[in-house]
Amino acid sequence: MEKTYNKLNNLIGWLCAFIATLVYFLTKEPTVSFWDCGEFIAAAYKLEIVHQPGAPLFLLLQNVFSNLALGDKTMLAYWMNTGSAVCSGLTVLLLFWTITALAKRSLTDKGLSELTLVKILGAGTVGALAFAFSDSFWFSAVESEVYAMSSLCTATLFWLILKWENHAHEPRSEKWLVLIAFIIGLSIGVHLLNLLTIPVLAMVIYFKKAKQVTAKGIIKQLGISFLLLGAILWGVIQYLIKAAAHFDLFFVNTLGLGFGSGISAFIVLLVAAIVLGIRYSIKHNKAQLNLVLLCFCFVLFGYSSFAMVFIRANANPSLNNNNPDNIFSLLEYVSRDQYVSSPLIIGKYFDSSPIAVEDGAPIYRKDADKYTIVGHKPAYTYDRTTLFPRVHSQKDSDFYRYWLQLGENEQPGFWSNLQFFTSYQAGVMFWRYFMWNFVGRQNDESGQIGNLTDGNWLSGIKPIDNMRLGGQYDLPTSAKKDPSRNQFYFLPLMLGLIGLAWHYRNGRKDMGIVLLLFFFTGLAIVLYLNDTPIQPRERDYAYVGSFYTFAIWIGLGLVALTNLVKKKSLVLSTTLSCLLAVPCLLLYQGWDDHDRSEKYTTRDLYARNYLASCEPNAILFTYGDNDTFPIWYAQEVEGIRPDVRVVNIGYLNADWYLKQMRKKINRSAPLPIGIEPAKLDKGVRDYLVYEDYDIDRPVEIKELLDIMLSDHPDDKSDRTGENFLPTKKMKLTVIKEEVIKNKAVPKAWQDFITDSMEWDFNRDYITRGDLALLDLLKNNAWQRPIYFVKIPPSETLGLDKYLINEGLLHRLMPIDPDKTGQSALANVSTDTQRTNRWALYDNLMNRFTWGNVGQLSYLDPITRNIIPQYTNSFNILSRELLEAKQKDEAKKVVNRCLDVLPKQVLTMNQAVDYYFISDTLYEVDEKNKANEIMKRNGDYIAEQLHYNLAIAKDKPNAIDERSIQLGMGVLNAMLANSKKYKQADMEKYLGNQYAMLERKLTAISQ
Repeated sequence: MEKTYNKLNNLIGWLCAFIATLVYFLTKEPTVSFWDCGEFIAAAYKLEIVHQPGAPLFLLLQNVFSNLALGDKTMLAYWMNTGSAVCSGLTVLLLFWTITALAKRSLTDKGLSELTLVKILGAGTVGALAFAFSDSFWFSAVESEVYAMSSLCTATLFWLILKWENHAHEPRSEKWLVLIAFIIGLSIGVHLLNLLTIPVLAMVIYFKKAKQVTAKGIIKQLGISFLLLGAILWGVIQYLIKAAAHFDLFFVNTLGLGFGSGISAFIVLLVAAIVLGIRYSIKHNKAQLNLVLLCFCFVLFGYSSFAMVFIRANANPSLNNNNPDNIFSLLEYVSRDQYVSSPLIIGKYFDSSPIAVEDGAPIYRKDADKYTIVGHKPAYTYDRTTLFPRVHSQKDSDFYRYWLQLGENEQPGFWSNLQFFTSYQAGVMFWRYFMWNFVGRQNDESGQIGNLTDGNWLSGIKPIDNMRLGGQYDLPTSAKKDPSRNQFYFLPLMLGLIGLAWHYRNGRKDMGIVLLLFFFTGLAIVLYLNDTPIQPRERDYAYVGSFYTFAIWIGLGLVALTNLVKKKSLVLSTTLSCLLAVPCLLLYQGWDDHDRSEKYTTRDLYARNYLASCEPNAILFTYGDNDTFPIWYAQEVEGIRPDVRVVNIGYLNADWYLKQMRKKINRSAPLPIGIEPAKLDKGVRDYLVYEDYDIDRPVEIKELLDIMLSDHPDDKSDRTGENFLPTKKMKLTVIKEEVIKNKAVPKAWQDFITDSMEWDFNRDYITRGDLALLDLLKNNAWQRPIYFVKIPPSETLGLDKYLINEGLLHRLMPIDPDKTGQSALANVSTDTQRTNRWALYDNLMNRFTWGNVGQLSYLDPITRNIIPQYTNSFNILSRELLEAKQKDEAKKVVNRCLDVLPKQVLTMNQAVDYYFISDTLYEVDEKNKANEIMKRNGDYIAEQLHYNLAIAKDKPNAIDERSIQLGMGVLNAMLANSKKYKQADMEKYLGNQYAMLERKLTAISQ
């Protein structure tokens, strides 16, 4: 029977892995996805350097998968996404074997019978496939991100420690522990989350080796495991590199030797110490010391994947984040110095004020022949500090006050930290994600604000859901048909809780180990990250390890249920029922919103169209990850518009990035920055303050740059001794002939080119990036077009009035609407003074590609946010064409909008856009199409308002006043339009809807 079990265990495990991989293969995205995927695919293809702290092993393995594209660059992303699918399938395999191993250990006290075999293998199948089709894991399995491979590392480590446990009594069983150490080292090159398995591994070893398990022994072992975790997380990853850096510092700066001499000496000494230590342990029969040294050695072997970062950085590839080409910049890279760290044990409140600042660790720069200290990390002392600092972010002070219901001047206390941790960090940012995966999900809108309509967990059992969220008996059609509305009816959760209870009764030690894994891959991450509220995206992917753990209990839940019956037929029927009630339900509910097989919007609707908006040899300033990474992919991988220089304005403040911008990349010329590199080097002019010199006229930016870049003592501040910004009033003289020669403005606007651009700088400080941008403006002389994505006004230096709308992008033009006046532009409205309708027409009608976005049944949240940008652009263009008496062109434009964009209203704000589209359709004599839009808009708004009012009735404190006011306002405007254009049927329909909603609103408000 044991042989039969082994065969079936392998066969069914691989079958589960095959099923999962097949599902991922069928649903994976065929090209690039949003967020980090574009950067990872581009970097894996060309072995470049991604953002800190890097993922070199992931990039190397994805590069292997890229070879399956056989030179077809459009298929590179497809095969790298396949790499994630394969890693995810292997994770499911290891989970199956883990569940069967744990189930077998608890069931085979009396031998392995045929019935027991069915229970064990059924448990593995149900648990593994439940995890395979869980929301968060499936999401990462179909895109080229590190989390699929990270899950595989976690699964491998836990499976290996169980293998060691089974063979611990055998000679040379420590080889499993050495292999575990190697996997830990390798996992560092994928993601640091895997290190959180170390305390779990340590406890398995303790329970196996301890002659008697005691509370004191458990606490002691946990303490040792934490020290081991810290030794790897800080000691191996950071302090080994730091030690090598200071060796090199001594050899270079003190002994006058070449760069790298100290690193070589450190490596030789480290290797010698390890070898001598191993020889000593063998000679003196120190088995534990030998094992520790071997494990340490194999952790280093795995960690050596980071040599790729150092080697490739010195090759200076196109993507070279942080440029870790020397030992000190590599130290900054692996230490994540680019990111602000959150306090963990003691820290400030959000309303604390700094009362002192001291110099912290020195910051080094590699110069021609030595390392130079260019500054120190600041170490602040605050007037108020607290244990367990959870409400620490000053920029999020308004949200803290809103969430904790603090008064305007009320100070937070220690209780505020506990309250925010339990209700928000744990409640909203962990348990909500947990419930998504095992109870159900309301929709895929971001639910981080904590309202009742977005991103909550939801079961599908209406009385329960209505008690929590309200309005469940008045759901709009858009919610009922939303593919991201997944309802699991508590079934996976209940089966998992049954499995947890059974595991406690039948294998308490094993349950404790699994519970520890659940904690360390879940709530421990919440504690460690100490995230601020309203993250740029939902963070459920970080907690997949805990969902993996809960899937073990889902599998064991089947064992608990089948133990209640004795007949084989009932065991089989129970197993089949659980298979249908959990994995099949998850698969059925999740398929439509996880199927990305037809999704090309990231590449086509986003990256390709951004680049298509640019004239040749343009400079495009982007801002966030989603503005930048898909474009990097398009250029680096598929070779789309490599002539455009993409500049992430957030990175421009970094000296390493500014150096890259001075070089040619692909076919894009260097930025025209003429400042001597030494004047903007690391530690030089990182940050200049504004000191008002009461200058009452705009100053030419050349003069300002001369002052701010001068090394003369007279140009330094008497207060700080540093350069400074003496005025915010800036000016750039414009030579009209250069503007016309370079076609920097539309031909129709050439008479309105201003003699000088004048603006007020909009911050009280100026950065290295600002200096570079001002110098670029001075030197460019309108030779290269300059574009900006829609970025925060604080990042545009105050140039907003010269940024002309061309659709997705704004182009910098020396046209001042304040000076031209309305009458200067014949037949052109005021709005057109800020919109280049000729370029906008060319973009929307000729340049942009639309892929299949109009046919997709499911649109992800980011795509849903992009669509309104297009509807708004179509609206602006069609209205301006009408005002310019170009009715036929306006008709073409508005019909183009209807042809290429989705035939659905996605948000209340988009309903406003469709109101204007319908108005244009009436104007161009497309009354049937206008009425169709009006009816669709009216249905959507009415249903949404009925839903909002139902929630307000059930939850009086949660009324969404903004949506109700907006919806009623749009309905009223549509009603007025139906009267204006004499559409009697539409007027009657809209009038009835408006009157009905008004009565409901009156009744609720009374």
